[in-house]
Parts: sequence; C-alpha cells; structure tokens
Amino acid sequence: QRRYWSHDFEHIHITQTNLACCLDELGRSDEALVLERVIYAKEAASRGISDESTITSGSNIVAYLMGLKRWDEAETFARDPLLPVARQALGSDHNLTLTLSQSLAMALYANPERTRDNMLEAETIMQDVVQRRRRVFGPTHPETLRCEHGLAFIAASRAR
Repeated sequence: QRRYWSHDFEHIHITQTNLACCLDELGRSDEALVLERVIYAKEAASRGISDESTITSGSNIVAYLMGLKRWDEAETFARDPLLPVARQALGSDHNLTLTLSQSLAMALYANPERTRDNMLEAETIMQDVVQRRRRVFGPTHPETLRCEHGLAFIAASRAR
C-alpha cells in the first residue's frame, strides 16, 4: 500500500500545471486543456471552487480555450462559474478576478461571430478593469498599461 504525505497533492498539482504549460508551449494546447481540466476538477473536489488555486486553474482553462479559439466555451466558463466565485471569494479588485474579467472581455471581442452587443459588453468590462487596475496597481503598472492597450484596441474596432 502506498502512503501519501500531506504535501504530495501540492507537488503533484504544481508538476501537472507545469506540464500543461509545457504542452501548450509545444503547440499541444488540446492536451494542455485536458490536463488543466483534470487539475481543476481535483482542486474543486479537494479545496472547493472558491479556493484561489482552484480559481487559478479555472483561469488557465479559459486561457487555453482562448488560445484554441474556442471563444464561446471561454466566455461561458469565465462568466459562470469562475467570475462570480472569484468576486465572492477574492473580491472585485483582486488580480485574478481582474484577469478573469479581462479574459471574458477578450473572448467576447475576439469571437468572429461577435455581435455589436458583445463589443459593447467587452468595452464596458475593459473600462471597469482598467479603472480598477489604475486604482489598485497604479497607472504605470504593466498590467494596467496592457489593459489600457486592450481597451483602446476594442474601442477602435468598435468605432469602425
């Protein structure tokens, strides 16, 4: 019979997450997504859906879905369950919550089947993210600047 020490789960989780990142970097994003979904399920079962590491794993799933251009899935997963849980557990100003909001906006924007309402929603979400990032991280923080750039891009695209 194999014995597990209390830290085994954490080491396995970190190793699996790193493996998913490596698979993605090698262009094997489908495999990375499958592995990240397994990680998310294990995290949710053992720590609960409101644990920061579970939310981080969910955010990774959204990122892989977006990388695979599976915009509708990314939007659906970010919108529910991730964002409401992140807002409740971490707060609306937490970096991870802001990153998820930004991912939702970009999924709405990048979807080639987007509607005018999707564009307006993406712009509204990004305006909120930029405002929060400026307040929390400051106007010169790299993430604030990146969000401002994304907002300008969305606004310019909508204006066309």
